[in-house]
Amino acid sequence: MRYQRLEIQEANWKWQYLLKKHQSGEAITKYKEQSLIELKVQLLATLQNSPQEIEAWIKTEMTSQQRKKMRQSVRAKRKRFFNAEQQNTRKKSIDLEYSSWLRLSKKSKQLGMTLSQTIEHLIDDAENKQIYSEQICKMKQKLEDLLK
Repeated sequence: MRYQRLEIQEANWKWQYLLKKHQSGEAITKYKEQSLIELKVQLLATLQNSPQEIEAWIKTEMTSQQRKKMRQSVRAKRKRFFNAEQQNTRKKSIDLEYSSWLRLSKKSKQLGMTLSQTIEHLIDDAENKQIYSEQICKMKQKLEDLLK
């Protein structure tokens, strides 16, 4: 396994995930009755600092599909957490207008590159174009000086 599992930390991530999903209105229990759901969520809210009890709650109160979705989310969080420790693996984000993202996405598909690789490629092209235009301007100036 590439990323180390830290039991207490992952239990806290699961606890946060579940409460956030409940607050956003998604089902986090296998029950349909609202009063029973609220009772189970209240119990979950008291378990914040008890990793074993959180795991037990998850096993008894959630469906396998809900657990699978949560595991995927925690796995992604674990990857982001460990990648953020080093500068070269840390992910950065930028906000793009939809039209800009669409153009960048099309260009990426044309070049067969990721969005990040495409941005680097376009920046390199722009820098090379600037260097070449400066060299051409210098050559023209030298040529004019020679012809005088």
